Amino acid sequence: MTIAHNIQQIRASLPSSVRLIAVTKQVSVEAMRAAYREGIRDFAENRLQEALTKQEQLKDLSDVTWHFIGHLQTNKARKVLEYFPSIQSLDSLKLAQRLNQLAQELAISPQVYLQVKPLQDPDKYGWSIPELIEDLPQLATCQNLKIQGLMTILPYGLSSAQQLKAFATVRDVRTILEEKSTLSLPELSMGMSGDYLLAVEAGATMVRLGQILFGSRPSL
Repeated sequence: MTIAHNIQQIRASLPSSVRLIAVTKQVSVEAMRAAYREGIRDFAENRLQEALTKQEQLKDLSDVTWHFIGHLQTNKARKVLEYFPSIQSLDSLKLAQRLNQLAQELAISPQVYLQVKPLQDPDKYGWSIPELIEDLPQLATCQNLKIQGLMTILPYGLSSAQQLKAFATVRDVRTILEEKSTLSLPELSMGMSGDYLLAVEAGATMVRLGQILFGSRPSL
């Protein structure tokens, strides 16, 4: 199947209100241009150096929004802020405070998403739900960050019922956070190639799809 066909099929399965973000890790620039021709305007990368190379090669595509989705080390925070208007992997209060400081220095207001873990998972970064609720007052003081909503990546090996329940938990946590603070959190970034339909059923406003759009990544 072609990339164009894949994107058309995915769009047909999504409500028009759900934003389709193409995860382009290890995807060629040519494939990204093919996705762009099909209307994709959101690209997500998790490795800074790979992303910078692609951004240079695709700089003629001026209406693309770049999302950073990888674990962000504080020593790379400034560079990521300079090149990514959207950071979907804000996973700790320490990082939030660092980004807030840097955003003030750079005179920018990046969009950020709070990465939350609805289930215990030692292999994933992010807040547990109790930790996020505890840190909420301090997060609300990060005035240079535009906190858009929540992002989650589920553990491997869950059944469909477990996946749906976990996504619904994130949706419900969003409501709790809004009630406990002055934050407005309209976005729920959840769902990837294997579980995005369940995420949409639970209320996702954006899905992050890679393999289902571009095919399997090459082995490293």
